[in-house]
Amino acid sequence: MRTREREIEPLVDLSEITEIELLILKRMREYTSGEHASQFSGSGFDFAGLRDWQAGDRVSAVDWPQSTLTNFSPVVVREFDQPSTARVVAVADASLSTRCGLDGVPIAGLIARAIATIGLSAVFFQDPFGLITFDAGFRHLAGVRPRTGKGQVVHCLDAYHRPEDAEELTPGDSLSTTLAGFIRKTSLIVVISDLLFDGAGAMLAELSLLRTDHDVVIGLIDAAFAFEMPSLSAGWIAAFDVETGRSRVMSRRQIARLPARVRRWQDDIERTARELDFDVVRLERDQARSDLALAEFVAERRLRRV
Repeated sequence: MRTREREIEPLVDLSEITEIELLILKRMREYTSGEHASQFSGSGFDFAGLRDWQAGDRVSAVDWPQSTLTNFSPVVVREFDQPSTARVVAVADASLSTRCGLDGVPIAGLIARAIATIGLSAVFFQDPFGLITFDAGFRHLAGVRPRTGKGQVVHCLDAYHRPEDAEELTPGDSLSTTLAGFIRKTSLIVVISDLLFDGAGAMLAELSLLRTDHDVVIGLIDAAFAFEMPSLSAGWIAAFDVETGRSRVMSRRQIARLPARVRRWQDDIERTARELDFDVVRLERDQARSDLALAEFVAERRLRRV
């Protein structure tokens, strides 16, 4: 029973979501007040259609006449688009290796927190927010279509925790066409990953093809902390790769050098990304600092586009 509870424990709990939300409300009000034109400018709201009710939707959005036709199963809400809104989509690494970490902090926990920060920043600006997850080798991609509201952010976090519950993306000829087929409207796309896999450079080259229609930025998770092992008495250690199933015997000295190797790899990947004209945000284990940096970065990009 304890094992099962540990498996379903969320990567980001409600108290952390509230903490991030308060940070964003405080900082974004300071960031926007008196420095920019209204971020909600436009002629008003345009009716976009109907959809099923989700947790977090306002009661005022319920279409009561339509809901009676369905006998309130489901409850139907009206959805509107605002001329000034900018869609935001997080593309998050959900490969098995991200579930690894150190001292109870998995890499996936930092990715989930970044998803929450980006999503709640979108909520502040009343922008639709969506999610796409990918696994090792991009064999399976799943997504949650952009919608507005805090409930949508919680829904995306659940989908990141359990990608099998999200909508499977129709595969295209390449990664860029697969993503473009799902994200059809111009969006701010934030790719969140440690990029610790073969072919990371090729992935960045594919993502660069999306920039004709979208604004794409990279959120690079600093993952060196996950390799900072405590002092080991054993001279040789068997290491197991959860992605490939391969194992390898490593010396104590090789284990000690892993964090530095990871930093060099990620520094090289960041240089590659910048050479492709991507903006890169490094996300550290220091949660408060990373939350603030990411929220301000997304807000600046969003205001620039509006």
